[in-house]
Amino acid sequence: MKREFDLLSLGEIMLRLSPPANERLTRSSALSQQAGGAELNSATGAAMMGLRCGIISKLPANDLGMFIKNHVRLCGVSDDYLVYDESRDARLGVYYYENGAYPRKPRIVYDRKNTSVNKLSIGDYDESLFSSTRCFHTSGITLALSPQLRATAIEMMKRFKEQGTIISFDVNFRGNLWSGPEAKACIEQILPYVDIFFCSEETARLTFLKEGDTKTIMKSFTADYPISIVASTQRVVHSPKRHTFGSIIYSAKDDTYYEEAPYSDIEVVDRIGSGDAYISGVLYGLLSHEGEYQRALEYGNAVSSLKNTIPGDLLSTDLKEIEGIIREHKSTGRIAEMDR
Repeated sequence: MKREFDLLSLGEIMLRLSPPANERLTRSSALSQQAGGAELNSATGAAMMGLRCGIISKLPANDLGMFIKNHVRLCGVSDDYLVYDESRDARLGVYYYENGAYPRKPRIVYDRKNTSVNKLSIGDYDESLFSSTRCFHTSGITLALSPQLRATAIEMMKRFKEQGTIISFDVNFRGNLWSGPEAKACIEQILPYVDIFFCSEETARLTFLKEGDTKTIMKSFTADYPISIVASTQRVVHSPKRHTFGSIIYSAKDDTYYEEAPYSDIEVVDRIGSGDAYISGVLYGLLSHEGEYQRALEYGNAVSSLKNTIPGDLLSTDLKEIEGIIREHKSTGRIAEMDR
């Protein structure tokens, strides 16, 4: 059955406020504003590479909501499933981000309590939503925000799954939103519905209390639940401005692990959204080239590495650039400094 969308993501879209360059929040008199949010970040990357993507969320019906809506459209992501909060206490989540420079780490201050997205309900949408996409994606951040949003997200997963939709889930654990035991208890309820599972080794150990090496941990999720694909990122932070990034994908169907040499010494401009960018690349690969897991891994690693070099939460790229980065990463010969 032909579906209108390749990927729909559910999550909060926030306003990001940041001081210029490496200035500090405690003394800056100017803040730049941008849009961002884990699930929008993931949809954006996949859309820029060529998939038909949309975001499911609730925004305040005011100028800030319009700012977000405009940015969603600029990213090539559909706003068909954005709904609006007309109430007097309608609110957009905000976070403040300060860049780091060794030995100073990046800092974040959140202001996201009682935001409009937490009022989102199944009743906001027609039943046709659940047969409109090939893949549905959300994350542990969405489950952690409020009891109502959690119930809505879980019910959406069930209804999408009933329509034969691929379910993608990123644990994306945030200690300032819920505890490890809370996350474990909740996420274990939804794993029977999940087809593609994103979870880092560190998160698996801290949240799910897994033991063993990375590959053993990844495989254990597919033994316990009907998960088809597990993807685990591996980031080495040498300093706030220098990272090494790679990943492993495990396919339960062919009992095979896929990996490649990591991207070393990435020049980090802004790491926010790079994990979401990885998801966008992997999902693009899986949805565009079915069964080509090595290719999906390569897309994920390249997109994430590129995102680290771009300011703001949201990716800016296209498929040609990503495929060029992959070719250069594999190359053993001379690499031109500039494309021209």
